[in-house]
Amino acid sequence: MPEIYWEDFVEGDVKTFGSHEVTEAEIIDFATAFDPQPMHLDPAAGKASLLGGLAASGWHSCAIMMRLICDGFLLRAAGMGSPGVQETVWREPIHPGDVVTLRRKVLESRSSKSRPEIGLVTFRFELLKPKGTVAMDQTVVIMFSRRNPGARLA
Repeated sequence: MPEIYWEDFVEGDVKTFGSHEVTEAEIIDFATAFDPQPMHLDPAAGKASLLGGLAASGWHSCAIMMRLICDGFLLRAAGMGSPGVQETVWREPIHPGDVVTLRRKVLESRSSKSRPEIGLVTFRFELLKPKGTVAMDQTVVIMFSRRNPGARLA
């Protein structure tokens, strides 16, 4: 039974969740399987690149973010999927030894006009590096079941 429903997301609410330490082996393993560019596979190639050292693939960063989202709240929520990601921006490379955390801000929360049992929440998710800088951010809409779909909206 879910603990979190659409009604629990209040516009402007900001929360921080979890942490994940990124290792060199993890970066190389992910890149080998999914993004085999030299700067994600070889420390020397990473150092010679604009990334300044071996760095996680942007897609690896997305996967880490998704894990933190799931562990932080989504697996306890009445989530119904997502109609899509509106924007993804990679701002800073993630290097071995970086411990990243997730910051979630509720940008908008609205009930579906055509399906009143569904609420839609627009989030800005940020993957934060150890000094508080943003490594990447995403703007995402997620659909949630409403706790009381027959209730009138204010």
